[in-house]
Amino acid sequence: MTPEQIKTLIRTVPDFPSPGILFRDVTTLIGHGEGLAAAVRHLAERAAAAQATMIAGMEARGFIFGAAVAAQMGLGFVPVRKPGKLPVPTLGIDYALEYGTDRLEIDPAAIRPGARVVVIDDLIATGGTALAATQLLRQAGAEITHALFVIDLPDLGGADRLRAANLTVDALVSFAGH
Repeated sequence: MTPEQIKTLIRTVPDFPSPGILFRDVTTLIGHGEGLAAAVRHLAERAAAAQATMIAGMEARGFIFGAAVAAQMGLGFVPVRKPGKLPVPTLGIDYALEYGTDRLEIDPAAIRPGARVVVIDDLIATGGTALAATQLLRQAGAEITHALFVIDLPDLGGADRLRAANLTVDALVSFAGH
């Protein structure tokens, strides 16, 4: 399947989570075996081109795509977790949301010295979570030059924020608006 064919498998839900928002629901893609396999294959090709030696994904849908890409490539996967989910001492970072703050954590022992990590998530909107994950992984010693997404919402500027942090950003599909 081409990226344009993959795009047709992503459901748009109007007025969620609030009026005026067009929510891009990736669960319809995840539920389509051929579409999911194609998305993972496209992401894996791009991660290979970036010379990834590990893949990281953010909770929760980044786990789905990131772990599948890592498995396809025979690489290790680093879960970037919400706070309090890891049973070992963690490295964490607080980051700003539109209303308030959130936190991400990793097991610093999960990063091998000199690892070239590619960050993968389902969607890039404002870029806050991906930027925080990148900063956290870099703090743990990872080399991160690429972030890959299934969906980009370019009008929200997240990809530009990541590019400003010296990342190459790529997405399989994009949707105008938000």
